[in-house]
Amino acid sequence: MESGPAIFTGVVFALFGAGLAVWTGTRLRQGLPVAEGVRPVASATLAGVVALVALAVGVWCLARV
Repeated sequence: MESGPAIFTGVVFALFGAGLAVWTGTRLRQGLPVAEGVRPVASATLAGVVALVALAVGVWCLARV
């Protein structure tokens, strides 16, 4: 019974991390800002780190099942 919430949480984190990574990469490739009003390097770095952390948490949750 406890594996259901872990699977759901892992999938949500993995999808969010993957989506954020793809979105950030697309914005950078097109030369568009990742966040308005923030330095491009800082916003891209922060978005990349958050994407990697979300992917890692998702994998961790799914590995615990």
